[in-house]
Amino acid sequence: MPYTLVSAATLGFDLVRLPAGRALAGVLLSALQADDAALARLGAVHPARGLERDQRLTLAVRSRRAREMAVAVPHVRTAAAGARAAGDRAAVLVEQLEQGTIGDAPTLERLLREDVLGAEHPAAALLDPELLAEAADVLSDAAIGYWAAGVLPPLVRRELTASYDRVADSTPPAGPESLDLGAAGADLTAFLDGLRALDDAGRARWRAAVDQGRAERRPWATAMHEASWAAHVSGRIRVLATAQLHAVQAFLDGGFDRHDGAAGAWNAVAGCVQGIAMGDLLDEGALTVLRAPLTRTA
Repeated sequence: MPYTLVSAATLGFDLVRLPAGRALAGVLLSALQADDAALARLGAVHPARGLERDQRLTLAVRSRRAREMAVAVPHVRTAAAGARAAGDRAAVLVEQLEQGTIGDAPTLERLLREDVLGAEHPAAALLDPELLAEAADVLSDAAIGYWAAGVLPPLVRRELTASYDRVADSTPPAGPESLDLGAAGADLTAFLDGLRALDDAGRARWRAAVDQGRAERRPWATAMHEASWAAHVSGRIRVLATAQLHAVQAFLDGGFDRHDGAAGAWNAVAGCVQGIAMGDLLDEGALTVLRAPLTRTA
Protein backbone atom coordinates (compact mmCIF):
# COMPACT_ATOMS: atom_id res chain seq x y z
CA MET A 1 0.00 0.00 0.00
CA PRO A 2 1.56 3.34 -1.00
CA TYR A 3 1.81 6.10 1.57
CA THR A 4 0.12 9.41 0.85
CA LEU A 5 -0.18 12.64 2.79
CA VAL A 6 -3.95 12.18 2.72
CA SER A 7 -3.54 8.94 4.67
CA ALA A 8 -0.94 10.24 7.13
CA ALA A 9 -2.68 8.40 9.97
CA THR A 10 -1.83 5.12 8.22
CA LEU A 11 1.80 6.19 7.95
CA GLY A 12 1.66 7.02 11.65
CA PHE A 13 0.43 3.50 12.40
CA ASP A 14 3.68 2.18 10.95
CA LEU A 15 5.88 4.81 12.58
CA VAL A 16 4.70 4.13 16.13
CA ARG A 17 5.70 0.47 15.66
CA LEU A 18 9.17 1.02 14.17
CA PRO A 19 12.25 1.17 16.43
CA ALA A 20 13.23 4.63 15.14
CA GLY A 21 9.75 5.80 14.19
CA ARG A 22 9.98 8.95 16.30
CA ALA A 23 13.15 10.07 14.53
CA LEU A 24 11.60 9.26 11.14
CA ALA A 25 8.59 11.41 12.01
CA GLY A 26 11.08 14.19 12.72
CA VAL A 27 12.64 13.83 9.26
CA LEU A 28 9.24 14.06 7.58
CA LEU A 29 8.27 17.04 9.74
CA SER A 30 11.51 18.78 8.78
CA ALA A 31 10.69 18.25 5.12
CA LEU A 32 7.07 19.39 5.46
CA GLN A 33 7.85 22.50 7.46
CA ALA A 34 11.13 23.58 5.84
CA ASP A 35 11.40 27.00 4.25
CA ASP A 36 13.83 27.69 1.42
CA ALA A 37 16.67 28.51 3.83
CA ALA A 38 16.19 25.22 5.71
CA LEU A 39 16.16 23.24 2.47
CA ALA A 40 19.31 25.05 1.35
CA ARG A 41 21.06 24.10 4.60
CA LEU A 42 20.14 20.47 4.00
CA GLY A 43 21.37 20.57 0.41
CA ALA A 44 24.64 22.14 1.53
CA VAL A 45 25.57 19.07 3.62
CA HIS A 46 25.01 16.57 0.82
CA PRO A 47 27.65 13.87 1.37
CA ALA A 48 28.75 13.90 -2.29
CA ARG A 49 29.74 17.56 -2.24
CA GLY A 50 33.44 18.04 -2.91
CA LEU A 51 34.02 14.41 -3.81
CA GLU A 52 35.76 13.16 -6.92
CA ARG A 53 33.77 11.19 -9.49
CA ASP A 54 34.99 7.79 -8.26
CA GLN A 55 34.15 8.74 -4.68
CA ARG A 56 30.65 9.83 -5.71
CA LEU A 57 30.13 6.51 -7.49
CA THR A 58 31.21 4.60 -4.39
CA LEU A 59 28.81 6.65 -2.28
CA ALA A 60 25.97 5.94 -4.71
CA VAL A 61 26.68 2.21 -4.58
CA ARG A 62 26.61 2.22 -0.75
CA SER A 63 23.34 4.15 -0.81
CA ARG A 64 21.78 1.64 -3.20
CA ARG A 65 22.95 -1.31 -1.11
CA ALA A 66 21.51 0.26 2.03
CA ARG A 67 18.15 0.55 0.31
CA GLU A 68 18.37 -3.08 -0.73
CA MET A 69 18.97 -4.03 2.90
CA ALA A 70 16.01 -1.90 3.99
CA VAL A 71 13.71 -4.35 2.21
CA ALA A 72 14.29 -6.66 5.20
CA VAL A 73 11.95 -4.55 7.36
CA PRO A 74 9.01 -6.95 7.93
CA HIS A 75 5.91 -6.23 5.85
CA VAL A 76 2.40 -7.38 6.70
CA ARG A 77 2.46 -9.79 3.75
CA THR A 78 5.75 -11.46 4.68
CA ALA A 79 4.94 -11.49 8.40
CA ALA A 80 1.60 -13.15 7.74
CA ALA A 81 3.12 -15.68 5.34
CA GLY A 82 5.67 -16.75 7.93
CA ALA A 83 3.02 -17.15 10.60
CA ARG A 84 0.74 -19.12 8.29
CA ALA A 85 3.61 -21.44 7.48
CA ALA A 86 3.87 -22.15 11.19
CA GLY A 87 0.15 -22.94 11.25
CA ASP A 88 -0.53 -20.51 14.09
CA ARG A 89 -3.46 -18.23 13.36
CA ALA A 90 -2.89 -16.12 16.46
CA ALA A 91 0.72 -15.60 15.38
CA VAL A 92 -0.52 -14.30 12.03
CA LEU A 93 -2.39 -11.51 13.75
CA VAL A 94 0.47 -10.71 16.11
CA GLU A 95 3.02 -10.56 13.31
CA GLN A 96 0.79 -8.49 11.07
CA LEU A 97 -0.22 -5.92 13.65
CA GLU A 98 2.86 -5.68 15.83
CA GLN A 99 5.73 -6.24 13.41
CA GLY A 100 4.64 -6.01 9.78
CA THR A 101 4.46 -2.56 8.20
CA ILE A 102 1.77 -1.48 5.76
CA GLY A 103 4.19 0.45 3.56
CA ASP A 104 7.80 -0.15 2.63
CA ALA A 105 11.02 1.77 2.01
CA PRO A 106 10.36 2.59 -1.68
CA THR A 107 6.86 3.94 -0.93
CA LEU A 108 8.27 6.02 1.93
CA GLU A 109 10.93 7.53 -0.29
CA ARG A 110 8.38 8.22 -3.02
CA LEU A 111 6.16 9.99 -0.49
CA LEU A 112 9.02 12.21 0.62
CA ARG A 113 10.34 13.09 -2.81
CA GLU A 114 7.10 13.39 -4.77
CA ASP A 115 4.43 14.37 -2.23
CA VAL A 116 6.23 16.15 0.60
CA LEU A 117 8.85 17.89 -1.56
CA GLY A 118 6.73 18.06 -4.71
CA ALA A 119 5.04 20.96 -6.42
CA GLU A 120 2.78 21.65 -3.43
CA HIS A 121 5.72 22.38 -1.14
CA PRO A 122 5.62 26.15 -0.53
CA ALA A 123 9.42 26.56 -0.64
CA ALA A 124 10.41 24.04 -3.31
CA ALA A 125 9.94 26.44 -6.23
CA LEU A 126 12.19 29.01 -4.55
CA LEU A 127 15.27 26.78 -4.74
CA ASP A 128 17.61 25.99 -7.58
CA PRO A 129 16.53 22.53 -8.82
CA GLU A 130 19.97 21.03 -8.16
CA LEU A 131 20.01 22.33 -4.59
CA LEU A 132 16.48 21.02 -4.03
CA ALA A 133 17.56 17.62 -5.36
CA GLU A 134 20.49 17.59 -2.93
CA ALA A 135 18.17 18.44 -0.02
CA ALA A 136 15.82 15.66 -1.12
CA ASP A 137 18.74 13.21 -1.16
CA VAL A 138 19.74 14.14 2.39
CA LEU A 139 16.19 13.83 3.67
CA SER A 140 15.56 10.58 1.80
CA ASP A 141 18.76 9.00 3.09
CA ALA A 142 17.79 9.91 6.65
CA ALA A 143 14.25 8.63 6.17
CA ILE A 144 15.50 5.26 4.90
CA GLY A 145 18.10 5.08 7.66
CA TYR A 146 15.53 5.56 10.39
CA TRP A 147 12.88 3.46 8.66
CA ALA A 148 15.22 0.48 8.55
CA ALA A 149 17.11 1.14 11.80
CA GLY A 150 15.99 -2.22 13.12
CA VAL A 151 17.62 -4.18 10.28
CA LEU A 152 20.54 -2.05 9.08
CA PRO A 153 24.03 -2.41 10.54
CA PRO A 154 24.59 0.58 12.87
CA LEU A 155 27.41 1.95 10.71
CA VAL A 156 25.19 1.91 7.61
CA ARG A 157 22.33 3.60 9.46
CA ARG A 158 24.64 6.33 10.79
CA GLU A 159 26.07 6.94 7.33
CA LEU A 160 22.57 7.48 5.95
CA THR A 161 21.40 9.81 8.71
CA ALA A 162 24.62 11.73 9.52
CA SER A 163 24.15 14.67 7.14
CA TYR A 164 20.55 15.25 8.20
CA ASP A 165 21.42 14.87 11.88
CA ARG A 166 24.08 17.60 11.67
CA VAL A 167 21.51 20.08 10.42
CA ALA A 168 18.70 18.91 12.71
CA ASP A 169 20.90 19.13 15.80
CA SER A 170 21.49 22.82 15.13
CA THR A 171 17.90 23.72 14.22
CA PRO A 172 15.10 23.82 16.82
CA PRO A 173 12.13 21.81 15.49
CA ALA A 174 8.80 23.57 14.98
CA GLY A 175 6.14 22.42 17.40
CA PRO A 176 2.44 21.74 16.76
CA GLU A 177 1.61 25.26 17.94
CA SER A 178 2.98 26.49 14.59
CA LEU A 179 0.24 24.72 12.62
CA ASP A 180 -2.26 26.91 10.82
CA LEU A 181 -5.41 25.46 12.39
CA GLY A 182 -7.00 28.66 13.64
CA ALA A 183 -8.69 28.20 16.99
CA ALA A 184 -8.13 24.43 16.77
CA GLY A 185 -4.36 24.93 16.94
CA ALA A 186 -4.47 25.58 20.68
CA ASP A 187 -6.71 22.55 21.21
CA LEU A 188 -4.35 20.31 19.26
CA THR A 189 -1.30 21.55 21.17
CA ALA A 190 -3.08 20.92 24.47
CA PHE A 191 -4.10 17.43 23.36
CA LEU A 192 -0.56 16.48 22.32
CA ASP A 193 0.92 17.99 25.48
CA GLY A 194 -1.50 15.85 27.47
CA LEU A 195 -0.36 12.74 25.61
CA ARG A 196 3.29 13.45 26.33
CA ALA A 197 2.55 13.87 30.02
CA LEU A 198 0.75 10.54 30.48
CA ASP A 199 1.75 8.35 33.39
CA ASP A 200 0.92 4.67 33.97
CA ALA A 201 -2.61 5.51 35.08
CA GLY A 202 -3.16 7.77 32.10
CA ARG A 203 -2.04 5.13 29.63
CA ALA A 204 -4.30 2.62 31.37
CA ARG A 205 -7.28 4.95 30.86
CA TRP A 206 -6.47 5.20 27.15
CA ARG A 207 -6.20 1.42 26.81
CA ALA A 208 -9.54 1.00 28.55
CA ALA A 209 -11.08 3.60 26.27
CA VAL A 210 -9.78 1.72 23.24
CA ASP A 211 -11.30 -1.52 24.50
CA GLN A 212 -14.65 0.18 25.07
CA GLY A 213 -14.71 1.54 21.54
CA ARG A 214 -13.82 -1.59 19.57
CA ALA A 215 -17.41 -2.08 18.40
CA GLU A 216 -17.21 1.30 16.63
CA ARG A 217 -14.46 0.37 14.18
CA ARG A 218 -16.63 0.77 11.09
CA PRO A 219 -18.02 4.24 11.93
CA TRP A 220 -14.49 5.23 13.00
CA ALA A 221 -13.12 4.34 9.56
CA THR A 222 -15.91 6.30 7.89
CA ALA A 223 -15.30 9.31 10.11
CA MET A 224 -11.56 9.18 9.40
CA HIS A 225 -12.30 9.14 5.67
CA GLU A 226 -14.64 12.11 6.03
CA ALA A 227 -11.95 14.07 7.87
CA SER A 228 -9.35 13.21 5.22
CA TRP A 229 -11.74 14.26 2.48
CA ALA A 230 -12.43 17.52 4.32
CA ALA A 231 -8.68 18.18 4.46
CA HIS A 232 -8.42 17.49 0.73
CA VAL A 233 -11.22 19.80 -0.38
CA SER A 234 -10.13 22.58 2.00
CA GLY A 235 -6.48 22.48 0.97
CA ARG A 236 -5.31 21.39 4.42
CA ILE A 237 -3.78 18.00 3.59
CA ARG A 238 -0.26 19.08 4.50
CA VAL A 239 -1.43 20.68 7.74
CA LEU A 240 -3.30 17.54 8.79
CA ALA A 241 -0.35 15.32 7.86
CA THR A 242 1.93 17.54 9.95
CA ALA A 243 -0.46 17.22 12.88
CA GLN A 244 -0.44 13.42 12.61
CA LEU A 245 3.37 13.32 12.58
CA HIS A 246 3.49 15.48 15.71
CA ALA A 247 1.02 12.99 17.20
CA VAL A 248 3.42 10.12 16.44
CA GLN A 249 6.08 11.82 18.54
CA ALA A 250 3.66 12.66 21.35
CA PHE A 251 2.32 9.08 21.36
CA LEU A 252 5.82 7.66 21.84
CA ASP A 253 6.88 10.38 24.27
CA GLY A 254 3.83 9.49 26.34
CA GLY A 255 5.15 5.96 26.91
CA PHE A 256 3.00 3.97 24.50
CA ASP A 257 4.81 1.09 22.80
CA ARG A 258 4.55 -1.01 19.65
CA HIS A 259 1.89 -3.25 21.17
CA ASP A 260 -0.25 -0.23 22.04
CA GLY A 261 0.09 1.00 18.48
CA ALA A 262 -1.01 -2.36 17.09
CA ALA A 263 -3.80 -2.86 19.62
CA GLY A 264 -5.73 0.30 18.75
CA ALA A 265 -4.28 3.10 20.88
CA TRP A 266 -2.68 4.77 17.85
CA ASN A 267 -5.94 4.67 15.88
CA ALA A 268 -7.69 6.30 18.84
CA VAL A 269 -5.07 9.07 19.01
CA ALA A 270 -5.08 9.58 15.23
CA GLY A 271 -8.87 9.86 15.27
CA CYS A 272 -8.72 12.54 17.96
CA VAL A 273 -6.19 14.47 15.89
CA GLN A 274 -8.43 14.28 12.81
CA GLY A 275 -11.41 15.42 14.86
CA ILE A 276 -9.58 18.35 16.44
CA ALA A 277 -7.84 19.50 13.26
CA MET A 278 -10.88 19.21 10.96
CA GLY A 279 -13.64 19.79 13.50
CA ASP A 280 -14.89 22.92 11.76
CA LEU A 281 -15.74 20.89 8.64
CA LEU A 282 -17.20 17.71 10.16
CA ASP A 283 -20.74 16.91 11.22
CA GLU A 284 -21.60 16.11 14.82
CA GLY A 285 -21.77 12.36 14.18
CA ALA A 286 -18.22 12.13 12.82
CA LEU A 287 -16.88 14.37 15.58
CA THR A 288 -18.52 12.25 18.26
CA VAL A 289 -16.90 9.10 16.89
CA LEU A 290 -13.43 10.60 16.43
CA ARG A 291 -13.34 12.34 19.81
CA ALA A 292 -14.88 9.47 21.76
CA PRO A 293 -11.57 8.40 23.36
CA LEU A 294 -11.19 11.88 24.80
CA THR A 295 -14.64 11.65 26.31
CA ARG A 296 -13.90 8.24 27.82
CA THR A 297 -10.56 9.29 29.30
CA ALA A 298 -11.76 12.61 30.74
